[in-house]
Parts: sequence; structure tokens; C-alpha cells
Amino acid sequence: MGYAFGSIDELGEGFGFRKVRRALGVTAFGVNAVVYPPGYDGFNHYHEHQDELYFVHSGTARVEVGDEVRELGPGGLVHVESTTPRRISNIGDEPLVLLVVGGKDGYVERDGHMVDSDDVERRAAFGSS
Repeated sequence: MGYAFGSIDELGEGFGFRKVRRALGVTAFGVNAVVYPPGYDGFNHYHEHQDELYFVHSGTARVEVGDEVRELGPGGLVHVESTTPRRISNIGDEPLVLLVVGGKDGYVERDGHMVDSDDVERRAAFGSS
């Protein structure tokens, strides 16, 4: 199958990991949702190979990486290279929901193509202002 739909709520209940990759059949990169309870102190960890991008879907995260500590709310992003230790904690009174994408071996250059030739000009103008 060339596509799959889902939602974080459909992938499980309670706190912990929601296996997005497995549920949606993603094979090109790792991806999970993580739901932390209020006040949860995360784990200081690193990876051997996989960089990670964290996206705050809801709640308030405290991110400790390098010599920095930052608070991120909904829409917040942080990228951490594989071997850099990091700790993500929930400093809020509500659950913290993160989308975590992991990968290695670099960026794939833009390779998108329009299916409908009528969309070429419209796509070129989108976001160009």
C-alpha cells in the first residue's frame, strides 16, 4: 500500500510510546509519538546513529541539550544529532505529546513532481512571497 492514515489517539492509550512507524507502515525513517504524564522527568539519552527531530504537539516540554535548557510549547521544534545527550521532560500540568522523527544518512534532495500540469504554476507561486 502506498499510503496510510492514522491518529495519535488511535495508536494507544495512556502514557508512553505510540508506534507510528509500525502502525502506518513507514520504512524510510523512524517515527513515534510519545505521551508524557504531567511533571514527568525524562531520560538523559543519546543514539549511536539516529538524529532526532522533536515536535511538540501539545503540552510544555523542558529540553536539556548541551549547555542549554529551553521550554517549548505547541509547535516547538528541536533537532538533536545522534550522539548528543538530551533529556525531554514534561514541566506542565497537562500531558505532553511529542512527535519524534529519527533518521540517518542525510537529506534526500527535493524530488517532488506535480501529477497535474495545471498545478505547476500554482505550486511555484505557493510560499514564494
